[in-house]
This record gives sequence, C-alpha cells and structure tokens, in this order.
Amino acid sequence: MPIKIPQHLPAREILEKENIFIMDEGRASQQDIRPLNIVILNLMPEKEKTERQLLRLLGNTPIQVNITFLKTATYESKTTSKNHLEEFYMAFRDIKEKKYDGMIITGAPIELLAFEEVDYWPELKEILDWTSTNVTSTMHICWGAQAALYHHYGIQKYELPRKCSGIYKHRVLDQNEKLLRGFDDEFLAPHSRNTDISKEELLGSNELKLLAISEEAGPLIISSNDGRRIMITGHLEYEATTLAEEYKRDRSRGIDIQMPDNYFPGDSPEMPPANRWRSHAHLFFSNWLNYYVYQETPFEWD
Repeated sequence: MPIKIPQHLPAREILEKENIFIMDEGRASQQDIRPLNIVILNLMPEKEKTERQLLRLLGNTPIQVNITFLKTATYESKTTSKNHLEEFYMAFRDIKEKKYDGMIITGAPIELLAFEEVDYWPELKEILDWTSTNVTSTMHICWGAQAALYHHYGIQKYELPRKCSGIYKHRVLDQNEKLLRGFDDEFLAPHSRNTDISKEELLGSNELKLLAISEEAGPLIISSNDGRRIMITGHLEYEATTLAEEYKRDRSRGIDIQMPDNYFPGDSPEMPPANRWRSHAHLFFSNWLNYYVYQETPFEWD
C-alpha cells in the first residue's frame, strides 16, 4: 500500500531504505482512485519511533493511504520536539468535522493511573465518542485498548503483580474471523504492560468477541461485534529491539524490572533478539485495512 506522508517526516528516510512504498503529493494526485484516510492519535512518548513502526505496517497493501497524525491539545509532550509536533500533527479541533475511514489510537505509559486521573482523559473521551460516528473502524493498541474497553463497555483494567513484558504464544479462538484470516493456529506477539483486563468479563459481554488469547499474557485481540472497534492489548507493531530498549532504559533508571520473557537468546541481554512476529503483524494490519476499513467504508462519506 503506498502511504502518503509529509516529505520531511523523519521516518520517511528509514522507510524508503526498507523499500516501503511511499508516495508524494504529485504522484498521488495522478492516481484515479479514492484513497483511504487514516488518522493516528499518537499518545506514545517517543512519537517518531511509533510513527515509523505504524507506517511500516500500513504501507504493505495495494491501496493508497493518506495519513494524518493527531496530538492531544490538553497535554503537551515532553519527549517530542515542539517543532515536530507543530509541523506534522494536528489537534482534534482541526479534524472533528471530518470523516475518516480508519483510526489508530496508540498506547501510553500511564497504565497505573486511573483513567480519570489522566490529564487528557476528558479530551480522549470526546475523541472516542467521535469515532462512533466519524470513523469506519478504529484500532486501539495497549493502553488505548484498555481505555476503549473502559469507556465504551465499562470493563476496568487491573494491576498485575509484575509487568507483562516479553514474547508470548497466543492461540486463535475464531478461525473464521476475517481479522485473523491467514493466521496460524498459534502465533507470537509482544506485550509490554503493567495492567490487564478480565477474560471472563470479555467472554461475558454481548457486544464483544475475544479473538486471540495467551495462557501467559491473557487476552490479546478483541473486536466489537460489528468490527468498528478493534482492541489489541499487545504490540504487534514493535520492532525487534523495542523490548530490549525498554528493559535497558528501565534498568538505567534503577527500576527493579525482570527480563522480558522468551525474548533474549539464552536469556542474555547482550544477545540481539530476533523478530518472530513480523509476518503476523503485517497480516493483522493488512486484514484490518482490507476487511474492516476498505470493504466497509463508503466511497463518499457525505
């Protein structure tokens, strides 16, 4: 999928070196097709890294995609430059009258706070409500998934006795679900979180479907019955080194944290980890874009 992103976005050079299909404004205008419009609410602290991870996965199918990055207006990032945010990001007030084919709401490192204690929670609630009428399908990742489950369905998160960090085996619960079309019966996915959600509450809901689960890490992929909300508690978008970077960062801060499970070869942090989830990550994003966004969105929203 050719993705249309700003010419000077820092992630662009890295993606071009990986042969990710990136299209500029001139070439995009010559294609007589209606592109998909995807908005990404990036709540992660290292925004440029998250941009790269998500754009890599969105650029792997045949349809043209226009990307809009969204920031919160009620909280200013302390880890991303103001110039970067001003050049490449919009605020919700700038887009709230528009319609989008798809949306991604990322995680955020604030899991141990109650939702109501988050600075931008009122703004996020407004955005979540807005997606119900202005977005065909929204993918919520990690804390973003927990926020959606709490706001839309009243399912509360709970704190884990120790951080769930590592690469875990998951099994598919519904082979006929389009979102998981082409998935192996079992597959690997990264997790990095301090909280979880109840499997029993998910299974007891008449509005949700639990699609994939891990014996060690719990629920991974949840969908609303109509497919308009997709919740994923892990991080299929992570690069091979992301968990290592998080682990070494926390260790350098003096945080008593365990080594990520099933991750470093021989449990040695000096050994480079392998990416063993890449193919399913690409398949997951491709299925979402095809079956839940492209096939479902109107040709003309108005």
